[in-house]
Amino acid sequence: MKSEFVLICSALLWITDGFLSNFTGICSPGLTDESVGESVRVSVDLSRLVHRVDPRFLSVTIDASLASEEKFMYLLSALKVRTLARALTPAFLRFGGTRQDFMVFTPQYDRLSTFNAERSCEELQLPSWLEEKLKKDWTQQQSVLMREDLQRKYKRLKFTEFTVDLLHSFTNCSGMDLIFGLNALLRTADNSWNSSNARTLMQYCESRQYNMSWELGNEPNSFEKKAGIRVDGYQLGLDFTRLREMMSESKLYQNAGLYGPDVGQPRDHRVDLLEGFLQSGADAVDACTWHHYYVNGRDTSLEDFLDPEVFDTLTLKTNEVLEKVKLASPGKSVWLGETSSAYGGGALGLSDTFVAGFMWLDKLGLAARLGLDVVMRQVFVGSGSYHLVDENLDPLPDYWLSLLYKRLVGPEVLKIEAFSLGRSKRVRLYLHCANRKSYRDGAVTLISMNLSKKPARICVPASSSTVEAFVLQSEQPGEEGLYSRSVRLNGETLKMVDDETLPDLKGVRLPAAEHLQLPAYSLAFFVLTEAQAAACRTLH
Repeated sequence: MKSEFVLICSALLWITDGFLSNFTGICSPGLTDESVGESVRVSVDLSRLVHRVDPRFLSVTIDASLASEEKFMYLLSALKVRTLARALTPAFLRFGGTRQDFMVFTPQYDRLSTFNAERSCEELQLPSWLEEKLKKDWTQQQSVLMREDLQRKYKRLKFTEFTVDLLHSFTNCSGMDLIFGLNALLRTADNSWNSSNARTLMQYCESRQYNMSWELGNEPNSFEKKAGIRVDGYQLGLDFTRLREMMSESKLYQNAGLYGPDVGQPRDHRVDLLEGFLQSGADAVDACTWHHYYVNGRDTSLEDFLDPEVFDTLTLKTNEVLEKVKLASPGKSVWLGETSSAYGGGALGLSDTFVAGFMWLDKLGLAARLGLDVVMRQVFVGSGSYHLVDENLDPLPDYWLSLLYKRLVGPEVLKIEAFSLGRSKRVRLYLHCANRKSYRDGAVTLISMNLSKKPARICVPASSSTVEAFVLQSEQPGEEGLYSRSVRLNGETLKMVDDETLPDLKGVRLPAAEHLQLPAYSLAFFVLTEAQAAACRTLH
């Protein structure tokens, strides 16, 4: 039997037979007025899990464009970048993107001795003078990359051991798990994958004992537009099978991860491509990956970034992919192998500002609830407008949001239903067990966001638990603040103390109350520290 209590905002009624496993908050209609946007009641089942995601659920990417000139890879040795990356662990770091399919490994064997992987992470730090020069040059390089993207004219890029060394050093020193994207556009006369260059790269990585996982190709549905080469799904699956066979011949990589096919979100022939891939390649991969963006970065608007209907399109696309994978390979893990707000490099003035956090946090909540196991954010550092770290290597609002998610949210997903007394549906809620590294067993974290210009109210079981509140708002009130590249946590602007020190992310302990307040245009994590959720207790 379930234990249950009903909270009415003016009175508390208990019905209990052992332990709390379900609560329902009901907001009295009398509480709504012109100054309050939505009042929301919630129904929650704390007795069982909906889904359990990978501990590295929130992961990040570095776009292969960073290696368009190899010198820019040295930015990954900057102390600030490594500090920021380390704080997001555990996580995967995917190195890939459009330009991975134009990259050719060109070893320079005479330079092998110049990089000593055994040197400490402190010794491998980037000198400040070089960091400043690279940041300045990178700003100019982004203009070159943007022109290439607009014209869809991509040059073949040669990379050496240095790119691999610097990537591995970055992930090794930050504690992330590297996934390296291989070039799938190297084809033979019969249009099968030419694996010789990948073999050379893999042999080098094995000689250095670099632990990493692998991918093959980026968005194969766009190969024809990018390079005039068409590869159907079935052939792609055979290519992955060939890569898996190659990995099995390696002592180091025979048990390493292989992920793919990194198709774009379902539309037209992309579904056929995924189906064909699953027929021949499902057994080769450890997880099936696909990419998702809500809107086109070149013609989107602020309204799109706050539109619940835009957010809900993720459900349709995700369920379509999950259904295809389940039919072909039951039990196969499904990941968002690359994702952000807007494709085309992001939306200028939106994807790197406070308002982007609504899309990002909702994607994390919805993806976990729907059954995806990993979500890889495009991009940690690099080109475009959707990065977590800016051109000065300082953290942007979505970085701080991601960091709070890592600290407060556990991998266990709980069931929550929200019932609004209004009709706008601009209060979005998700529920997880709290991160057990930060909170005791049985604590839960309510992920909340208010997309409205008016404050909102959520009814909660006030007497059952103290609450730690972490409320993120822009530095400026109202719509203007949505364009800000800064964010406040409980009223304090977040910024690094120095290049190797992050600020304390402290919650505010709330007194017992009948509801939680969500300010206008805010994102929040409410940790119910004594919820005693049965599903969140460790079994001894």
